[in-house]
Amino acid sequence: PLPTPVLAFAIRHLGAVAGVEVTASHNPPRDNGYKVYLGDGSQIVPPADAEIAAEIDAIVSLHDVPRPDSGWEILGDDVLNAYLARTDAVLAPESPRTARTVYTAMHGVGKDTLLAAFDRAGFPAPVLVAEQAEPDPDFPTVAFPNPEEPGAMDLAFVQARETDPDLIIANDPDADRCAAAVKDGADWRMLRGDEVGALLAAHLVRRGARGTFAESIVSSSLLGRIAEKAGLPYEETLTGFKWIARVEDLRYGYEEALGYCVDPEGVRDKDGITAALLLTELASELKEAGRTLLDLLDDLAVEHGLHATDQLSVRVEDLSLIANAMRELREQPPTALAGLPVTKAEDLTQGTDKLPPTDGLRYTLDGARVIVRPSGTEPKLKCYLEVVVPVADTSALPGARAKAAELLAAIKRDLSAAAGI
Repeated sequence: PLPTPVLAFAIRHLGAVAGVEVTASHNPPRDNGYKVYLGDGSQIVPPADAEIAAEIDAIVSLHDVPRPDSGWEILGDDVLNAYLARTDAVLAPESPRTARTVYTAMHGVGKDTLLAAFDRAGFPAPVLVAEQAEPDPDFPTVAFPNPEEPGAMDLAFVQARETDPDLIIANDPDADRCAAAVKDGADWRMLRGDEVGALLAAHLVRRGARGTFAESIVSSSLLGRIAEKAGLPYEETLTGFKWIARVEDLRYGYEEALGYCVDPEGVRDKDGITAALLLTELASELKEAGRTLLDLLDDLAVEHGLHATDQLSVRVEDLSLIANAMRELREQPPTALAGLPVTKAEDLTQGTDKLPPTDGLRYTLDGARVIVRPSGTEPKLKCYLEVVVPVADTSALPGARAKAAELLAAIKRDLSAAAGI
């Protein structure tokens, strides 16, 4: 039982031609499945997926599948130790390591690897959420083992109220995603994936990172602003790290669904262990300066405008409801949302000059953006919303946040009506 990023590392480390990880990831127990990587260490993309599916469909009986009883080996700890040694590359050599954390593995396999990485780096040992620390495929304390889902972080919040750490860190069950929560006033709140994505990007820029910064189209446009100001190349891809990991000269990639690739030479995929290390390093540096992650987010809002994101996510039992909603939007696309005119409507099944075709819709508004797509891993219709509100200085932030929240709520309402969901 090991984190998915250890497999992604192992493929490149061993020179393997492929890798398979059996995992429920962040989905319900009944969705147990597997991830497939090819020899470059990144997830498969078409046509490999269809070719593998065709091979599976061609099997009449498992008895027909040859299973050699020799020529293979069970690995020891060497690969895991090599992965842990590689995590040294994520942190600056003389950076402070003082931030204290509460950590939950969300009933998954991340605990031992993360604790070893934190110990190796010299961070204080994370305080564990004991009820969720050990692997358990039934995920007994959560309805969905995804830190983004309501209630999933409740036990971590309880632990944080008792121990008052600087940061809460959570992995999903296969530990390729990383979530974070921070003290906000008297209590704790989750950081959105886009907020963590921007924080890590700003941290890497300040450390002098070179190379391309990349994200999927459903993630915040703030990353593009950060990269542009730093004079760094920037790319947008289709949803999923199978696309982000293939960006040429990638230095940093992220996706709003809590996925961060901070060491693409080591792991060409999202990695919740190294992302946790880098975020805790940033929290330590800010702590030494008497500041917090929220203070840095305020700085970014003043510098680039407040980029507020939200998601309208509809889980269905009947998949035809998703197809109906997409058809409704294609046949009668909205001309305005939240009173903002739609200046550009794109059907992404046609592709663009930079993106291959995908089942999605993108609406550009005056100061906002909406993308609608069926989930690739769950029975959900997902709508990704972003509004950008200019901010003159920190005193204007409360008003900007109130305006952004109002716009996002109105866009949700109008989009639901337009899609019939």
